[in-house]
Amino acid sequence: MSKNWEGNKEIQIFREYLRIPSVHPNPNYEPCVEFLKRQAQDLELEVKVYHPVNDKNPIVVLSLIGKDPSLPTILLNSHMDVVPVVPDQWTYPAFDAHMDDQGRIFARGSQDMKSVGTQYLGALRALKKSGTSFKRTIHVVFVPDEELGSYYGMRKFVHTEDFKRLNVGFALDEGMSGISDTFKLFYAEKSAWQIEFKCSGPPGHGSALLENTAGEKVSFILSKMMDLRRKEIAKIDETKKYEGMGTSINVTKLSGGLQNNVIPSLLSVTFDLRLDINEDHEALLKQFQDWCEEAGGSIEMVFERKDKKTPATKLDNSNIFWVAFEKATEELGIKVQPIVCPAATDSSFMRDVGVPSIGFSPINNTPILIHGHNEFIYAENYLKGIEIYQKIITNVANC
Repeated sequence: MSKNWEGNKEIQIFREYLRIPSVHPNPNYEPCVEFLKRQAQDLELEVKVYHPVNDKNPIVVLSLIGKDPSLPTILLNSHMDVVPVVPDQWTYPAFDAHMDDQGRIFARGSQDMKSVGTQYLGALRALKKSGTSFKRTIHVVFVPDEELGSYYGMRKFVHTEDFKRLNVGFALDEGMSGISDTFKLFYAEKSAWQIEFKCSGPPGHGSALLENTAGEKVSFILSKMMDLRRKEIAKIDETKKYEGMGTSINVTKLSGGLQNNVIPSLLSVTFDLRLDINEDHEALLKQFQDWCEEAGGSIEMVFERKDKKTPATKLDNSNIFWVAFEKATEELGIKVQPIVCPAATDSSFMRDVGVPSIGFSPINNTPILIHGHNEFIYAENYLKGIEIYQKIITNVANC
């Protein structure tokens, strides 16, 4: 089957993009910028490159000017960066964009989310070829650093004058793949909290029975957090809530200690939390502070990430862009399931400055391999996604 796709221009463009190793921990975005400038030239789009934080983290904006530039615009967002790989766990090299005889394109970023970025471009290419025009200006935006919290990307960009001048009225961003016919759609985001509990206590010989040690405090905090985790899991099971609801709590790092026979003066435990959209942030923080005191004090909470609660996008008739989006899915005959994003995307930062955003990746009937080994997308699904975006973009840019 791969031979059927080898000569397809859109597949060729997609695979070229996948072969750019814009991978953490030290992504080089310049090859992405050059690639995107060539795409802009081919599509006759305006292109601007912004650096809201530093020169190493560019934001590339490709723009198709609408018939009425005064109207609020449409922003089609994707991120250029991808997460690391474990090479010996991949059947094919992660940046070769290998396509097998089933039409599976294996590459880091094939689902998360380089596919979405080039699908936007493929849709605009087809629409321009067909002579379709748009009332609203369309900005196709490629950002850095999303996988590490967007501290050099969209998180900062939305507060700049450059972003304000884009006059964004509605945004599309990434969703997630799914194993069924139904496409998942994100209308809200959990808030990401990444907390290190730095527990201090008296040091001593490993044989001593000291009181109020760092180890005891770590044990206390672990016990409390894991109990809370179990309660969240039970709550989700009881109410049969779908993926994306509830607060997730996971231990991600344990650190400290000198050697086996020394009681350490400092031990740390780090948690990654994704807070339910109905979670009371202040009450939860107070609970953590109380636990630190109950554990014996001398515990410092350090937030590596502490996102605030952001508004959800309304999925009703008050949102003309949602009405246009929903009509497109009905006309296409596809099913969508609105859910809360179980992780975090750049949509949260856009919603926070008043831009209604929907997370949607047209990837269905595909194993969910976001951040996993052997990440892939079917070539057939990729091309079908371009067709889906053609209808969605046309509707939202003309409402």
